[in-house]
Amino acid sequence: MSVDEDPAVPYVPPADATEARRVQEELRSRVDLVGPGPAAPATVAGLDVAYAQDGVLLAAAVTVLDAVSLAVVDEAVCVGRPAFPYVPGLFAFREMPALLAALDRLTVRPELLVCDGHGLAHPRRFGLACHLGLVTGLPAIGVGKTPLVGSWTGPGPERGDSADLCDEGDVVGRVLRTREGVRPVFVSVGHRMGLDNAVERVLALTPRYRLPETTRTADQLCRRALASAVVSGGDLDRR
Repeated sequence: MSVDEDPAVPYVPPADATEARRVQEELRSRVDLVGPGPAAPATVAGLDVAYAQDGVLLAAAVTVLDAVSLAVVDEAVCVGRPAFPYVPGLFAFREMPALLAALDRLTVRPELLVCDGHGLAHPRRFGLACHLGLVTGLPAIGVGKTPLVGSWTGPGPERGDSADLCDEGDVVGRVLRTREGVRPVFVSVGHRMGLDNAVERVLALTPRYRLPETTRTADQLCRRALASAVVSGGDLDRR
């Protein structure tokens, strides 16, 4: 899958943290937070990144699932080095080049990207899901295991219960219970999706576990690739 078929925004690596913050501030106004996005996508992609213990290597994985059966129909991985230092709020810049390389190796073009991370629920309202959505032109959402910003009340204990995630007076996402009595996940819009639709898509991807099947399969793939690279002495750019 070529990620530059009709990109809204080209990806340009920032020189430093100041430039990276400026990029986020400039691009956030171009994000489509309304959507509504695909209500019944045929394919959905999960994106995740695993890091070596010493932080020198990373493996970025993309798995494409049939949205009905949740079977993996395509996958790709890229092993490389973090592209940016660790700076809170700028994590996307560490992972974007490797994730874009993995996306470019797909043969099946997904209709929705599900990022292990955040979109609008970010200090500058421009997390990884927003950036990936703008660069690829694809609908994108973020599903975080823990919150990056915001506060909430609830949700209830049942599967499907949810509560608004609010930050500085804005609703930036939804706190969603995907399993009864299990910790919720944090859903936010990335690009070309509405929040209600994003929540529905996450529920469709969590029939058995707390995390979406997209995240689970991408996590397994990037961990396998990273382990293989470490054993082989740090071979980069693995497919």
